[in-house]
Amino acid sequence: MAQDTAVPKLNFEYWLDKATEWGQATTLESQKDVCRHLPQLQEFLQQIYETLKHMNSIEAIQQFPLIGQLLGRLCWNPFVIGYDESQKTLMWCLCCLYSSEPQNPVELKANSWIRSLLCHLLSSSKWESNEAGTNTFISALGYTSADYYSHLVKNMVLSLVTELKGNQFNGLNIQERVPASRVSEVSLFCLPLITLPDLTPLLETLLLCHGGASQELLSSEFLDAVNEAFLKKKISLSETAIFGLWLRHLPSLEKATLYLLDQLVSIQMTSLEEVACVVKDSLLPQAASHPAIFRVVDEIFKNALLETDGAPEVMTIIQVFTQLFVQAHQNNNKQHKFPLKAYFSRHHQPLVIALLRRPFSTHCSQHLKHISEMLKTLVEDESIRSFVDLFEIWFLIARFGEWLDIAAEQLLKASAEPDALLWLLAFYYSPQNENQQRTQTMVEARGVYDQLVMLFSCTVLSVKDLQAAVHKTDTKQSCTQHLTTHLLTSFLLFSSGGHMIAQEFISHITGTSDASKEVCSLLFRTAYRINRNGERNQRTVKLVNDLLQKLTLKV
Repeated sequence: MAQDTAVPKLNFEYWLDKATEWGQATTLESQKDVCRHLPQLQEFLQQIYETLKHMNSIEAIQQFPLIGQLLGRLCWNPFVIGYDESQKTLMWCLCCLYSSEPQNPVELKANSWIRSLLCHLLSSSKWESNEAGTNTFISALGYTSADYYSHLVKNMVLSLVTELKGNQFNGLNIQERVPASRVSEVSLFCLPLITLPDLTPLLETLLLCHGGASQELLSSEFLDAVNEAFLKKKISLSETAIFGLWLRHLPSLEKATLYLLDQLVSIQMTSLEEVACVVKDSLLPQAASHPAIFRVVDEIFKNALLETDGAPEVMTIIQVFTQLFVQAHQNNNKQHKFPLKAYFSRHHQPLVIALLRRPFSTHCSQHLKHISEMLKTLVEDESIRSFVDLFEIWFLIARFGEWLDIAAEQLLKASAEPDALLWLLAFYYSPQNENQQRTQTMVEARGVYDQLVMLFSCTVLSVKDLQAAVHKTDTKQSCTQHLTTHLLTSFLLFSSGGHMIAQEFISHITGTSDASKEVCSLLFRTAYRINRNGERNQRTVKLVNDLLQKLTLKV
């Protein structure tokens, strides 16, 4: 039986009224109305199919007596069957109504009707004409039917592109030669054909058409449909066209950003190179070179981080996005390149510049100390009192998380004064702490650090030795435990003794699913950083991959 919860969503009466009103879409107004409703209709048809596939034909007719009238009318509407996957969904629905073992004349007649509709739908997909005269004319021109209609579409597209380019002159708006209503009308009629490759030049031309300051020439249905088709890889458009779409239509940009987050969170991550490839392929880092786009994407990322309570996988995605954005901004050779202040206007500019610098091993400790000192001055400023101000500072540091991983590594490897680097990590893991609490965090973190430094040069080390060293410090605060996990992970990856016991010891710091995710994120970032910076440390990369394989099974 169908699930009853799905039935209220299937408004048969509404869509049957619409199908009756549209007929075969022979008038201009009915054609416009069909185009406006195509995306919602396709979603509705998909819901019908998801319901029908759990029923036999008798149950379907009993529960939805109007289903035959509705599907029959839609099958003869050329705009409906030409749109995206609607034709295929209609065929699936009809197949669900087909009686495999008809018991009476009514069912036999229904099967015959369904077969005729299926034949009609199948023949409609072949660009064929049933008129002998037309076929003879096409043959006389030396074309097959498919070639003829393909050329017809290309010529129509070329004609419309030429007409619409009367609205453009070197990318600048001039006095319009094509009325705004005509541009809107063309965009609406593109809806059924958006995924047709031959239509691409027209789509790109439309996306470059602009009206007055507050006037949107293109229909919102068209903008939504183009964005949806791009996200699902059904069309390929130039970067200029996509950036223009996101700049003019906020819902499309928001949907693209959320789609990317959902896509990355739902996949089984195997490497950050894979994540970086997906992020770059989305075009969002490149589009974010425009400050208006950057601010929208940045705000969505902030909300995602808050809603997931700082989930490590979300944080890692944001850090990869930031690295790719910075790379795209630096590679941007345009004459009118936006200054960095346009993206980070609410932040202390010297700190932004310091964080944007690429890490180099020779002066890392000194540079990290400089970052920590600037950050400490900002945080202890009397004017920084609100949660919003503190979060903005923390989020700036979090975006550039590579520096935090380098700080944990440098603490153990370099003979540097540790307090500044420990303070940086302590702030990241507990930004809301007051001075007294952060002082306690520093005391606990320093105790763990001192023990790990003593063991760092040991080439022979046992799990018990490392456990005993860590337990010598009483870490009462949860933020210190996160900081300790970060230091321990770096210890296992970058010390000779740690390498020997890493496989066995890793289970002691990943007792929960959340802890496993946290360590996985650290491992992914380490391998990505080593490969990205061209460091010759394949032994560490191999260990990272071995640990990830073990933890992935656990998570």
